[in-house]
Amino acid sequence: MKLINVLRKECVFTNAKFGDKAEALIEIVQTAKKSSILKDVPDEEILTGLEERESLGSTGFGKGIAIPHCRLKSVSDFVMGLITIPSGVDFEALDGEKVTLIIFIIAPEKETNKHLKLLSAISQTLLIPGVVEEMMTESTPEAVYESFLRHTHAEIDTAKQATKCQFNVFIQDENVFHEILEKLTGIETSHFIVANTENVAAYLAKVPLFADFWRDKPSSFSKIIIGVLDKGLTNEVIRRIESVTGDLDKCSGVMVTVRDISYAAGSL
Repeated sequence: MKLINVLRKECVFTNAKFGDKAEALIEIVQTAKKSSILKDVPDEEILTGLEERESLGSTGFGKGIAIPHCRLKSVSDFVMGLITIPSGVDFEALDGEKVTLIIFIIAPEKETNKHLKLLSAISQTLLIPGVVEEMMTESTPEAVYESFLRHTHAEIDTAKQATKCQFNVFIQDENVFHEILEKLTGIETSHFIVANTENVAAYLAKVPLFADFWRDKPSSFSKIIIGVLDKGLTNEVIRRIESVTGDLDKCSGVMVTVRDISYAAGSL
């Protein structure tokens, strides 16, 4: 995904003035609608998406910057824009300061991975010393547009993120735990950690109200092996676990879950 194709030149607005956050969100919608990508998307749908995201917590993350964004089913491609507000606007930012630079994203609902990578790329660019100050000194949309792009990577790599999955192995049978762990740690290109947990029965047995339900002390052994690995290794992981437990569908004390990861970075 090339950033130059995501940041829409027609969606850059400079020297704006807003009375409050609500007015700013309305103007974001109007600015975003200048892109033909959103011509068939109702204003109300975009505004509702932005407001719902803000209800989870302000996207004004501090230092005069806000990155309001939303994902919508009816949107076919990313629309990113820039708005400068020299006098600032109260955006309920985390640090309480007025916001002078808004970078907004209207994204397709299914493109979670690209959306996350785009947010990360924007944040990294804005952390470069002098970038925000340079953008705020520019008076024309063209100059602000060029200023931002000059400091960003030309392309955002998202392909590699689609190949990971997360494994959770819940184990309440102490007799098989170490053997399963040994089988899993031998898998290359994978990362595993062990979380100590508590069996619900063992926990409730300590509560006086429920103590009478367990005349025999419940097993207190409970651990979760959490792993991130390539999707192509899914069958191999299950095969190794079942070499210890036998058929998991007939197993008691061990349960396995697998889920796709929309974004993964770093290593352990």
